[in-house]
Amino acid sequence: MRPAMIAALAVALSACATATRYDAAGDIHALLVAIRDNDRQAFDAHVDRPALKAQMKSRLTATAIQRGGALGGLLAQSLGGLTDPLVDAAVQPSVFLAVAEAKGYSPSKPLPGRVTIASSLRYLEGDRVCVVDKKDGPCLLVFANEGGTWRLVAFEGSLDKLKL
Repeated sequence: MRPAMIAALAVALSACATATRYDAAGDIHALLVAIRDNDRQAFDAHVDRPALKAQMKSRLTATAIQRGGALGGLLAQSLGGLTDPLVDAAVQPSVFLAVAEAKGYSPSKPLPGRVTIASSLRYLEGDRVCVVDKKDGPCLLVFANEGGTWRLVAFEGSLDKLKL
């Protein structure tokens, strides 16, 4: 009896994750189209700017510390205010263009459908999903469900993919 109950619970949880990914795919598609078309208004509607800026600032600071050791850490702390304009400049549709194009959002290609987008999403805890390149690959873009709209809250991909 217990194995059947556990199997039924696993199927139910899997279906929930699939429905969540499919739901998120519509907003993620809208964001990637906005990036491709350099549509700032649509981009802003699908980005949690404060969350994304805080996450990117943290990553830039960590990268400075990693590359410069103690000196990099001191520099990152003393020049912390200088990263704000850099992060502001980074949260633009044109900066994420290479990421969108890698996911098939290029003017020269037909747009991927919602099912295709959903298949490249991984369900995370707390009503969050992430876009991956490969099924078991690392997360590139992280989205959170904020009041029924899936919004970009973190960029986990290589900073080299961004056109800074």
